[in-house]
Parts: sequence; structure tokens; C-alpha cells
Amino acid sequence: MTVGRYSIFKGGKGLAGNKKHKKLSKLEIFKRLVFITIGSILMGIALEKFLVPYDIIDGGIAGISIMLSAITDWPLSLFLFIVNVPFLILGYKQLGKTFALSTLYGIIIMSATTAFFEHSGPFPEDKLLAVLFGGLILGAGVGLVIRYGGSLDGVEIVSILISKRIRIAVGQVIMVFNVLIFVVAGFVFEWTSAMYSMFTYYIAIKVIDIVVEGLDESKSVTIISKEFEEISQAIMDRLGRSTTLLQAKGGYSGEGTEVIYCVVSRLELAKLKGIVQSIDEKAFIAIEHVSDVMGGNFSKKSIH
Repeated sequence: MTVGRYSIFKGGKGLAGNKKHKKLSKLEIFKRLVFITIGSILMGIALEKFLVPYDIIDGGIAGISIMLSAITDWPLSLFLFIVNVPFLILGYKQLGKTFALSTLYGIIIMSATTAFFEHSGPFPEDKLLAVLFGGLILGAGVGLVIRYGGSLDGVEIVSILISKRIRIAVGQVIMVFNVLIFVVAGFVFEWTSAMYSMFTYYIAIKVIDIVVEGLDESKSVTIISKEFEEISQAIMDRLGRSTTLLQAKGGYSGEGTEVIYCVVSRLELAKLKGIVQSIDEKAFIAIEHVSDVMGGNFSKKSIH
């Protein structure tokens, strides 16, 4: 399963310079192993019980492995391991030891799970249900592995290395890989299976977003107004969220001003806009998605 959006930033020194990172505690290591294990098992189940029996493939190395297994009649678990590991070795220096070991562990567990459920037959006898629930389970499994510092697909690793050489975004390289994989799947199986596969992949990507980022999405808000003091105080009083005032200068007018920056939950966004517009209807408001919030003081204060 290749996503190219999260796990490339979870690795060690290869992606973040040569600075020494703080060692994980035993509890953090145990937690990481538990959730990577669960995620890898879920992916293995999704492949063998929901997708493979109906000739539905995933993107990336998993998709290539499913097609190779169908062509050669060799076990899927074998291809999932032997095709992934060379890519992992190739990108070891770029990814770092922690990421590489987490990924290797996840690949081993996933391969073992597919071997255990091999030829066990599909769980739902309806193909459409297999697509829907297969995508859900696949996305949940991959999302857990990514969230806790690993990956289950070597194509992402290769995409990082290619991106560094030809200066194309990692996501674009992965997209090209997956388009080619789904086109080939149309010839190996049939075109309806390829179309089902793309639908499954889309569902899985959406579930990965939820698992990695969480349901409680946050939004960062930048506000430019001459009434910055009143707006800032109103946000703190009526929403219970702290604000940060940033010194700025208008590019056209050359006048100095203060820019308000704050982070709120998705459900608080409408109320925040109402607060700002009630004070200054002409205020400039820029809203951006925040995938995660750590540190600082994001907890709500009492509203009065």
C-alpha cells in the first residue's frame, strides 16, 4: 500500500540530517510494536480474505505481489517479503535505522499473516462488500503502521530516492507507479477487477487519513484586522483558545500591524468566523488544515 504522504517523515537521521534523536523509551517501543503488529495483521487479512479471492489488488508492492502470485501460482506471502526487502535495503541510509527496522518488522508480520490465511477463501461472498470492507480494513492497517513509524510498501522508498534525483514530488512518482500497476492489473486479471481495485485503493487512502490524522481535525487560522486586540481577546474569552500575535508589515501600504494566529477544532471554526466578522466585517481570514497538534497549550480554557 503506497501512500507517499506520511511515512516518509517518520524515519530517522536520513531524512532529518545527522542530529542524534532521543531514544525511545521501553514503553514507546512496546506501544510501537503492538500497533505495527495490529496494523500489519489487518493488512494481511484484508489482502487474503477480502481482495485476493476476487482478483482485486492494492497499489504499490502489494499490487505487484498479487499479480506475480497469480501469474506464477507461488504464495503471495513470499512475494510480499522478497519484493519489499530489496527496496528497504536500498533506502536504508535515507530512512534511518528506526524506520527501517519498524518497516521490516511490519513486512514480516504482514507476510506471515497472508501465509496463515492463504487459500482460506473469501469472508464476504459479495464482491462489492469485499471491496468496501477490504478497503476499510486495509486503510486501517496501513494507517496504524504509518502512525507508529513504519511502512508496508517498498515503492514509497524508491519514490523518495527517485524524487531526490529528478526533483519530482514523491506523491507524483507514487501516483505514476500506481497508475501503471492498475493498468497492468487490467491485463493480468480483467478490467472490471482493475476498476474495483482503484475503488478499493481510494477507500483505503481516505481511511488512512482518518487513522493517521484522527477524526478531531484541527484548523489553523490567520486573521488580519485593525481590530486585532479586540478580536484576539474575544477568541480567548468566547472560544477558550489562546492566540498568538505576530508582527507584520503590509506589502502595499507599508503599515505595521499585528496578525492573529490560532488553532481551533473543526467544530469551532464556524463560531470563530462569527466572532471575527461581528467585530470586523472586512477582516482577512485564512484557514488551513492541520494534520496534528503537539506541544504548547492546545487544551481549551474555561469560556466566560
